[in-house]
Amino acid sequence: MFLSSPGLGGILAGDIGLAALTSAGVLFSYASIPYRQAPSARWMLVTLLAANAFYVCLLNASPAVDWALGPAAILFGLGPLMVALLSMRRLRHSLRWLMVAINCSLGAFLLAMRHRPDGADLALNGILFTVYMVCCIHFWFAYRRASAGAFITIAGFLAWASVFVVAPFLQAFYPAVHIEDEVWNLPKYVVAVGMILLLLEDQLAHNEYLALHDDLTGLPNRRLFQDRLTVALERARRAGTKAALLVIDLDQFKQVNDTLGHHAGDQLLQQVGMLFVGRVRNCDTVARTGGDEFSVILEGTADVESAHQVAQSLLQHLNEPLEIAGRMVHIGASIGVAVYPDDAVAMEPLCIAADMRMYGEKNVARRRQVNPGKIPPQAVLGEIIQPDLQLNA
Repeated sequence: MFLSSPGLGGILAGDIGLAALTSAGVLFSYASIPYRQAPSARWMLVTLLAANAFYVCLLNASPAVDWALGPAAILFGLGPLMVALLSMRRLRHSLRWLMVAINCSLGAFLLAMRHRPDGADLALNGILFTVYMVCCIHFWFAYRRASAGAFITIAGFLAWASVFVVAPFLQAFYPAVHIEDEVWNLPKYVVAVGMILLLLEDQLAHNEYLALHDDLTGLPNRRLFQDRLTVALERARRAGTKAALLVIDLDQFKQVNDTLGHHAGDQLLQQVGMLFVGRVRNCDTVARTGGDEFSVILEGTADVESAHQVAQSLLQHLNEPLEIAGRMVHIGASIGVAVYPDDAVAMEPLCIAADMRMYGEKNVARRRQVNPGKIPPQAVLGEIIQPDLQLNA
C-alpha cells in the first residue's frame, strides 16, 4: 500500500515490509528447532533477526550507505559463528552447525555480489532464498514423518525458496518468458494448505489416542487391550510359543477413595500404572481394563512358572506401602494368571480363565482374613478355578 509513497514514507514502507518478510522466516525456523529453550538459541535468534533486518534496510536505502554492506554481510556469518562457539560446551547439535555454515555461505555470497550492477537484487534474492530454505530444513527436521501434510509443507517451502532463484534466472537468460506474478505466490498457499493438513492429522491422531487409551493413566484401555491380546495370541500361535494374561484387581482401592477422596484414588491408579509399566518388558502390554482393574499381556513367556513369577513380583510391589496424598497406604491386589495355550486357545476363554483365578484368589484372601491359618497351602496364586469349566472349547 505504501511502497509507492514518495520520499521517506516509501523507504520506511520498504524497510518494514522486507524486514517483516525475513523476520517471519527466522521466527518460524526458531519455533521449529528442538533446543529453542536454550539461552544460546535465543541469542542466535536475535543475531539473525538483526543481521537480516539491518542488511535489507541497507539495500533499500540510498547508495550513500553502500559502504556498510560489506560489514553487514560479514555479520551474517560472524554473528551465528560466535554464538555457536561460545555455547559449544553446552550445546552441540548438528542442526546448529548446519545453520552456521549456511549463514557463512550467505555472507560470502553477499560480499561477492555487492559490487555488481545488479548486486542489490541478487543480494535480496539470496537472503530470501536462504531464509526460506532454512525454514524448509528446520521444518523437515521437526516433522520427519510420512504424511501428506508434512510432504506438502516441505515441498511448499522448497518451492518458495526456489522462487528467489528461478525468477532472476529467467529474467537474466529468458527475458521473453513471461510468468504472472500470482504464479510466484503459489508456494505460499501450498505451505498454508500443508500446515492445515498437519493440524488435521495431529487432531485425528489425538482423537485416536483418546479412543484407545485411558485418560487418567495413559495406559491402553479395554478396546486396545483386546486388539493387542488378539495379536499376541496369533503371534504366539505362529511361533509356537506361550503368552500369558495377568488380570490384577486392587484390594483396597475403595477404602482409599472413601477415606482420602477421589483425587487420592486417581493418584493411586496413576502410581500403580507406572509401577506395572516399570516392571515388565517393552514388548509386553499393561492396560487399565476397569475401575481398579489392570491387565498385563506377557509375550514370549517361557513357561507357566515364568508367568507366575512375574505375577508374584507385581504382587510383592503392590503389598509394599505407597505414598498417596501425603499418607502411606497399603493396597494389595489379587492376580489371576492364564497361559496360552495351556489354559485356552482363544482370547475370550483365556480372559475368563484369568478372571476366574483372580476372583478365586480374592476369595482365598477374604477367607484368610476371616479364618486365618485354616486355608490349605495349595490355595495359592492361580490355583483357584472351577474344575468343570471348559476353557479350551
